[in-house]
Amino acid sequence: MRTLQRVFLIVFIFSTTVLNAQTDPVKVNWDVVAKIREEGLQRSQVMDIVGYITDVLGPRLSLSAGMKNAQGWAKEKMQSVGLSNVVIEPFMDYGVPWDNEYFSLQMTAPAYQPLIGYPLAYTPGTQGKISCQAQIVELQSKSDCEKYRGKLRNAAVLISPLASIDLANLPKGFSRLTDEEIKNYEGIIAPAPPRVLTPPVQNPELLKPEERIEFLKSEGAVAVLQCDGGSFGLVRGFSRPGSNNDRWSREKDLASLPIIAVAPEQYNRMYRIVNWDIPVTLEVEVRNRIGESVEKACNVIGEIPGTDLKNEIVIVGAHFDSWHQAQGASDNASGCAVALEAVRILKAIGVQPRRTIRVAFWSGEEQGLHGSREYVLAHFGDPRTGTKPDYEKFSVYFNQDYGAGAFRGINLQGNERVRRIFTSWMEPFRDLGMTVATIQSVGSTDHVPFDNAGLPGFQFLQDRVGIGGHSNMDVFDTLVPEDLKKNAVIMASFAYHAAMMDQKIPRKPVK
Repeated sequence: MRTLQRVFLIVFIFSTTVLNAQTDPVKVNWDVVAKIREEGLQRSQVMDIVGYITDVLGPRLSLSAGMKNAQGWAKEKMQSVGLSNVVIEPFMDYGVPWDNEYFSLQMTAPAYQPLIGYPLAYTPGTQGKISCQAQIVELQSKSDCEKYRGKLRNAAVLISPLASIDLANLPKGFSRLTDEEIKNYEGIIAPAPPRVLTPPVQNPELLKPEERIEFLKSEGAVAVLQCDGGSFGLVRGFSRPGSNNDRWSREKDLASLPIIAVAPEQYNRMYRIVNWDIPVTLEVEVRNRIGESVEKACNVIGEIPGTDLKNEIVIVGAHFDSWHQAQGASDNASGCAVALEAVRILKAIGVQPRRTIRVAFWSGEEQGLHGSREYVLAHFGDPRTGTKPDYEKFSVYFNQDYGAGAFRGINLQGNERVRRIFTSWMEPFRDLGMTVATIQSVGSTDHVPFDNAGLPGFQFLQDRVGIGGHSNMDVFDTLVPEDLKKNAVIMASFAYHAAMMDQKIPRKPVK
């Protein structure tokens, strides 16, 4: 009798152990992790992917010819690595396309100097090559207009104040998160409350930026030069004032002036010379192509089909669009390359995930998270306005978009329910510096629409790498290959384990 009881006890213990091993969501498949590491660290293709995106495809402003060409390449590349159901999926009427075709700016007097700069998006070109005089204009209120009436004919307006250059903050390449900073992240016990944005006080006397451009054009100015300050050689500037509000309208584009962002040290030189009452002559030519009609913007989506839970979904992704002044290397070709390399690794090692794993290259992020937000609404809905059938089938979204630095952890987005799971999944990568699960919530990128809809969406915690995000210096040479290799391996493992769990990733309550 005792022998029989002993046998039953052994069987019960063994069955319970097996059951727990099968259902424990924090279980790590170390054999698959080893294969992921071998493929991703020893046979990586991530730098080839990001190199082609940046050096060959180039800038990818949403809806531009460059973006359309890049999306066609992305579709073919996803298919070539073995993904299924690859589509270029329209998501909204976005506006008219805009492309810069040619740009030249130089100071010809009092001394010759080629100038570093570029035209802002959604602005018109010049009427061929023009010669014009630089003129400082301080235009804040409507009353300021009177002192410039009749004085701006053929002027290239210096609209910004003298640029501030922080000599202590010259580009230094990259910096790793220190041990102290890591401890600070670990010590955060609750996410910071969401920022409450106070609407600016409306002063009817102050000119809106687009009103300033309207006045300058009415007075005969031929170009506007601006500078946001910063570091030597680093040019920042995005799009025509008001373009987000009027949805990149052809009529508004053509009604603007050519607006050119200029490197701070060169802008300051012109500004000082003009202040000495010495004429500054500029030669400028801008050719921009503006579309004739509104077109739809698109995302690129591909997937590894699941098996027994194929109707449930895990997504990895990043935004494919960039600004037009450089190649968008760290922002965010690096994120797209990491996401594509992650699914390539999984295909290469032959895994058969239970859930379908999708990879998404979003568009319209730089103008307001449009691609990811419209995708969430179209495929999953929102509990506040009505959900779609796939809402309950969604598990998790993982994103890279905080530069090209190495993953050092993951932001839990205020969701304590995933801490134990993600901490366990990080364990195989502690030697790569992946150690922190911080409760903090972060914003400003494509996991936010998922999180706002009550769906688990996460952005990795990253080192600060790259000197040129949102500037003319966002180029391939600022990337660190070892970081992107590590990130792709980690993203592949997180996607795999999320796809293999018995349960979906737990959700936090919808507020």
